[in-house]
Amino acid sequence: MFHRKTRLLALEIFALVLTGIIMIYSSSRIWAEFKYNDAMHYVSRQILFALIGTIAMAVTSRVNLQKLRGYQKQILILCYISLVLVLIPGLGVQRNGSRSWFGVGSFLVQPSEFFKLALILSVSDYLSKKDRIKTFKKDLLIPAFWTLLGFGLILLQPDFGSGLVMVCSIVVIIYASAAPFRYFVIVGSCGVMGLVGLILSAPYRLARILSFLDPWQDPLGSGFQIIQSLYAIAPGGILGAGFDNSMQKYFYLPEPQTDFIFAIIAEELGWIGCMLVISIYVLILLQGIKIAKEAKDPFLCYVAIGIIALFAIQVLINLGVVVGLFPVTGITLPLISYGGSSLIMIMASLGLLMGIAKSS
Repeated sequence: MFHRKTRLLALEIFALVLTGIIMIYSSSRIWAEFKYNDAMHYVSRQILFALIGTIAMAVTSRVNLQKLRGYQKQILILCYISLVLVLIPGLGVQRNGSRSWFGVGSFLVQPSEFFKLALILSVSDYLSKKDRIKTFKKDLLIPAFWTLLGFGLILLQPDFGSGLVMVCSIVVIIYASAAPFRYFVIVGSCGVMGLVGLILSAPYRLARILSFLDPWQDPLGSGFQIIQSLYAIAPGGILGAGFDNSMQKYFYLPEPQTDFIFAIIAEELGWIGCMLVISIYVLILLQGIKIAKEAKDPFLCYVAIGIIALFAIQVLINLGVVVGLFPVTGITLPLISYGGSSLIMIMASLGLLMGIAKSS
């Protein structure tokens, strides 16, 4: 199914997907039995998402990116339209305070996941046509506008976490284009001021920051999730409590199959299980960097950098949140957390990475 150059990468991806399916069963069965009277509710859907993701990855690994490049503007415009439409009540589905999904039967589709990839393709195409980045106004204003417009629409949902991951991945692509470092200092300073403004403008964001600094100030409110996550990690030790022996999944850690699934992995599989999972992520990251370095075409190189940056940043933020290094953002753990749009788009993106590896 996959080219010999990418079989190891495919094996690593499937290892994480399989780990996710197993751990989703363990972490969600109690909640699923209570809510849906079906312990297999989440895991059966995740298996379906994984099958669709596998097909998507196989298809995208055969996509000619140079031909797709000719349609990147149309794809980006369609994604902008979807980000606007999802904000309209009746079209967009609201969940946990965010209107970020379209409902398709019993399944939900998150347009911001598609937008991330579309933006990477457009920015990569734009930068690959530049011999050298000389001035911000002349060479970076357009990709900055595309990014900020998308970030603003995602923020209206509101989904700050997804927007942050998207912006960071684009910054990595621009950094790889050898843009002058002073631009990053200026943009970074503006970004910090804007971030402070966004936090102060929304009470729930400020509550998350305060709970991050001291979750025990509000142990039953904004600090509840991170406290329960730490309670799951602490007793895990070296070997863990054993598969399906988590205590935190018994209605202590809210919906543990999503953002905080790594806490259940730590509790049940211990330090060794955590290190195995992290090691596979590191291997995928290293292979992605190698693919980007070996890409002969600048466009393909930038796309590879964007995809692996998107993947790595999401992993980093999720793990940081689970262990209390970052405020809660709602970012899922790639290939492992429960979620259809996220899993399918990540696998499709990694399929494009495989296609780049084949062409080099």
